[in-house]
Amino acid sequence: MPPASTHVNAVVALALLQKALASPPSIGAPPSVTHTQKKPRKPKPENIISASALRPHVLARDRLRLWSAPHSDSFCLSILEQLPLNDVLQLFDVMLVSIESKTRENYSAGLLHFHQYCDSRHIPEDRRMPASDFLLASFIASWAGKVAATTAQNWLARLHFWHNLHGAPWFGHSILRSATTGLSKVVPDSSKQPRRPPVTLEHMHALFRGLDLSNAFDASVFAVACTAFWSCCRLGKLIIISANVFDPSRHAARSAPFACRSPLEGTKYSVLHIPWTKTSHVEGADIILSNLDNITNAYTAVNHHLNANASVPLNAPFFAYETSNGQWAAMTKPWFLARCNQIWKTANRLELTGHCFRIGGATELLLRGVPPDVVAVQ
Repeated sequence: MPPASTHVNAVVALALLQKALASPPSIGAPPSVTHTQKKPRKPKPENIISASALRPHVLARDRLRLWSAPHSDSFCLSILEQLPLNDVLQLFDVMLVSIESKTRENYSAGLLHFHQYCDSRHIPEDRRMPASDFLLASFIASWAGKVAATTAQNWLARLHFWHNLHGAPWFGHSILRSATTGLSKVVPDSSKQPRRPPVTLEHMHALFRGLDLSNAFDASVFAVACTAFWSCCRLGKLIIISANVFDPSRHAARSAPFACRSPLEGTKYSVLHIPWTKTSHVEGADIILSNLDNITNAYTAVNHHLNANASVPLNAPFFAYETSNGQWAAMTKPWFLARCNQIWKTANRLELTGHCFRIGGATELLLRGVPPDVVAVQ
């Protein structure tokens, strides 16, 4: 048995660790995420769980970090006996920043529903982590005919990460696999989404004819549309959801590396480097803008946008545009889609969503004979 002083030191270290974990991760997250202070809202009736010191009322993105179980303390004590407190904090920080803040918010749903299920079945706290194969399978089976299999799989991925974060073994194996397979065969009709139609070349030509390319805003809209279509990009790589979320470490600014290339043989193209993606993280990625034989090619559209909005400062978003009062504004996803759909409605074209650009662009490239592996890289 260790000396009493050793035990006291471990308890003190545990208290310090718990206090430190109450703060957001100190590394890897952008300032807009790390320092933004928000208060959790009153939970909706369907999101209420039994009161417990193990599950404080916190923001959805903080549940993974701050919701615990009796197993958590024993795990933390065991690692504090092996490693200094600062090393343990570093470990937790690195694990947490491996998941984006927005993704952590989405992760919280699985955790919430699992504890609601355990509350309703009076499952003791010490049996919720590590959760048995049977408990996990019963939780998933309780949602049969109510949610899609992909939703259930996402919930389980969140629970698995929660176990990993707190050093708990994962016992979800054969029984859980059988329950998940069965769930996939009783998917409710409400969970089945129709396939998204693609943006077609006719949609793109309608934008070329309907937009006023002498207008700074429309020049930006056209450049975004052409890039999203021909480079098969997610809109999130190009523009932001709202003006107050721009972060130059995550989103391309006017100062982003941008180069036009004119090879001796072949097609002219430009390369726009974006600083961050979900898969490459801080390595970012290069978006290729080719000067294809089409009036909607991204090479021409982006260069026109840069000329039409030449006074936009280097610290602004890449697709920001000049305003009538001599200032500038960021191009946001709602404004972009609203303008596109306004044009398409006038042209009697189907109104579409942002993801449809990637689908349509990939389809058009394949129809032109571009090898599938090249389209995949795009």
